[in-house]
Amino acid sequence: MGKDNWRKLLCPTCHQLKTTCTCAIKEPDKSSVVHVGRETKGRGGKGVTIIADLPLNEAGLVELATKLKTRLGTGGTVKDGRIEIQGDQRDRLVTELEKLGYRVKRAGG
Repeated sequence: MGKDNWRKLLCPTCHQLKTTCTCAIKEPDKSSVVHVGRETKGRGGKGVTIIADLPLNEAGLVELATKLKTRLGTGGTVKDGRIEIQGDQRDRLVTELEKLGYRVKRAGG
């Protein structure tokens, strides 16, 4: 790399790497409610926590899922416009999503 080529890799706002920059993420739509529930169907009795009704596109869902999986230290995936996190993580997910500015409602027991 040349003398100042490394500057092209940084976000001009937050000075983080562009690949890890979070300042470009828009504020979540606070008028919609995100539902967090637990599901075991078709998983051999193993439970996953489902996050549904998120006002995000597919790329936004993948980015949010990655962030949540990192913070919780668990695995998960994005399927059918919903985020699935392994295990019963409802309480921790509600806390994390509220920190990010979402209105959250627990679904189920």
